[in-house]
Amino acid sequence: MNQLSASRAFVNGVLVGPTCVTWDEDGNITEVSEIRAQDAATDSLLVPGFIDLQINGIAEVNVASADDLQWQRLNQLLLKSGVTSWCPTLISASRDSLALSLDKILARMQLQSTENNVVTSSILGAHMEGPFLGAALGAHDRRSVVDIDLQWIKQLPACVALMTVGPEQENSVAAVRLLRQQGIAVSLGHTRATEQQFLDTKEAGAQMVTHLFNAMSGVHHREHGVALTALTDDEIFASIIVDLEHVSRRAVQLAFRAKPDRMVLVTDSVRANTITAPRLNDGTLAGSVLSMDQALRNTVVKCSVPLSVALMSATRNPAEVLGLRDRGDISVGKRADLVLLTHDLSVLQTVSRGLFYAHNND
Repeated sequence: MNQLSASRAFVNGVLVGPTCVTWDEDGNITEVSEIRAQDAATDSLLVPGFIDLQINGIAEVNVASADDLQWQRLNQLLLKSGVTSWCPTLISASRDSLALSLDKILARMQLQSTENNVVTSSILGAHMEGPFLGAALGAHDRRSVVDIDLQWIKQLPACVALMTVGPEQENSVAAVRLLRQQGIAVSLGHTRATEQQFLDTKEAGAQMVTHLFNAMSGVHHREHGVALTALTDDEIFASIIVDLEHVSRRAVQLAFRAKPDRMVLVTDSVRANTITAPRLNDGTLAGSVLSMDQALRNTVVKCSVPLSVALMSATRNPAEVLGLRDRGDISVGKRADLVLLTHDLSVLQTVSRGLFYAHNND
């Protein structure tokens, strides 16, 4: 048996007092108990492991072309930032290129499934951000964005967990239904869809919008932009990049006030050697250099979002989007995916499937 205690904990969506979490050798939580204050780590906060649904790369690594050493490097960087589950994300590209990248992701997932006593940030499956996008391309290459091909969707490998689709595409409703039948979650993004197109694809099974406010029509008092429709829909989730470059502080506040129970923090991080979000030559944002722990700090400290709401957006909500029932909360029977935070929300300790990541070796 292993255990971890803290002066506060985020248990079943609620912040509670001194708590100890115990798990078995299989990495599953067996007990969540209240303890005396003096037995807890001083001024610490225990939360579920973070779940990031959109990571294109980090530092020098691009997930689309990563080799074995680079996958290991990604794993270290993710665990260091408290991410215990994630979706390697592929942007629009040729079918051959996407097929090669998906093969690498599948191979890495298969390797993870056979590794014992190796601490890893679990790959949930690929997030395909394209190639079936709408009219708001953002940093995507126009030549790589194509019309929906239902036959190609039918042949997607099992490693695809999430796809971003443009609702204005002619076959978007059929595509969403087909993807959902295959167990693939659907997000709506890179789009200037009408309100009806948005609602039709949502009715077909889409669960989320991709990076709210970015690469979509916006909020206007007479026009039903995608952002406005998403903000006023109580059912659909909305992912958001809180690096305070992609979205302003007040826009972040608006989003969390409009749908506090349906926000999903993502980093949309990319391979980059910059300290700010990279841009194309025309100034278009092309991903971020954000980490999930920094996104949480920005959301709480810079944008004044309640801590419990911000934590939900990094844990339970992304798990719900993908239909994951074994993580996203601290409760008996769930995976022991845990993060111990300091008073300033810095990562002190990460546990993934019951295994401790040694931060002191960074």
